[in-house]
Amino acid sequence: MMPFSPKLPMHSLMRPHGLSKAHAIDLAGLRFVPDLSGALFAPALKALLVADLHLEQGAALARRGIAVPPYDTATTLDALERVIAATSPALLYLLGDSFHDRQGHTLLEVNIVTRLRRITDAIETIWISGNHDPTPKHGLGGVCVAEVVLAERIVLRHEPARKLRKSFEIAGHLHPGAGVVQRGHMVRSKFFVSDPARIVLPAFGAYTGSLSVSSSAFAGLFNTEKASIHMLARDKIYRFPMIRVT
Repeated sequence: MMPFSPKLPMHSLMRPHGLSKAHAIDLAGLRFVPDLSGALFAPALKALLVADLHLEQGAALARRGIAVPPYDTATTLDALERVIAATSPALLYLLGDSFHDRQGHTLLEVNIVTRLRRITDAIETIWISGNHDPTPKHGLGGVCVAEVVLAERIVLRHEPARKLRKSFEIAGHLHPGAGVVQRGHMVRSKFFVSDPARIVLPAFGAYTGSLSVSSSAFAGLFNTEKASIHMLARDKIYRFPMIRVT
């Protein structure tokens, strides 16, 4: 494979990144390091995990008559290229909803296809199917799968399973985020949420929102007494017990 060499425009520097080794997440004996961008890095495996890019979300909304600036795909790729440059992964796992709808990957501009192929030609890339984009990504390189097992014990999938028995899990789909009261002020942001059995990543896409962990969608997924959140602040990641989140 060719070495990955991103060509980042200056505006890509506006989106923060930074690995938070002080707040690493341990799962099934592996250490995962969260990044301010919303990506998760496994140093021992040189594996980078990213969920819910939702590329071409702006274009999909435009097709429904909702006018938004069409900059989300380029901005999201800027952030992805930057975290790849920072971590130099050998493996890239995209945990579903990489595109906002089934048509997204077929309507890309040539320069976006070129940027994606630069990534997938340099890094072994696994596209995991999501509910928004269940179809294979023809012409973009990499391998498309429904789910995959990492380090023989951790299942990578898009939507968290309602019950886990003998395996561990890393997923996306739910776009976790909410508020934490800190020094008398409510702070709201996207975040990672984890317990001893699973990790759910925040949505990486530039236009994606978040869903509170107090929502019924999260009910029963985590051991709330043992679960933590890793909140993405402006220039630092903060860790809180899940029970403090509203």
